[in-house]
Amino acid sequence: MNNAVSVIRVGLVGAECTGKTTLAVALARGFGVPWVPELLREFCEQQGRTPRRDEQRELMREQIRRESQALAQARDEGAPFLICDSTPLVTALYSQELFEDRSLIVEARAHQAAYQTTLLTDIDLPWQSDGIQRDGETARRLFDASLRANLREYRIAHTVISGDLQRRLALARETLLALRPDAIAYNRASR
Repeated sequence: MNNAVSVIRVGLVGAECTGKTTLAVALARGFGVPWVPELLREFCEQQGRTPRRDEQRELMREQIRRESQALAQARDEGAPFLICDSTPLVTALYSQELFEDRSLIVEARAHQAAYQTTLLTDIDLPWQSDGIQRDGETARRLFDASLRANLREYRIAHTVISGDLQRRLALARETLLALRPDAIAYNRASR
């Protein structure tokens, strides 16, 4: 793969328990490309709690820093994609929802607009806790509505990914291959 071809940053967004991480891992493995795990999930697992209002900005900036590092790695490897699970927009919207803190939203929206493609995981999967801090089905529906409204309002193009895992993976692959058909060659070469 030619290193001069730019890496497509793929932002996965969605409400809690909508399969973002499962999809991110499957895409990264399937294409043989790097992915950036969700720092918010990592924080909740390590701390056993959701972040406080005063911790949100640093979490968002650390997610951006990790993305930058992974992007450099992806460029070095000539990878066609970098899969980002999730994005700073999700952190900013959670901060807004939980703490009525809108201070992160402008920076997060600008960052979201820089992804070459955004995949929005639908809430059509049954809600099922994954063992970390979760708010439930009602909160998931409300957050999904807020996320969709933000994507629409700021004209951030996105593809809704729905169905079971196989369907989601097929939709996501189709979306990504439309942007970089040569990713199939990278996938074969990277193994």
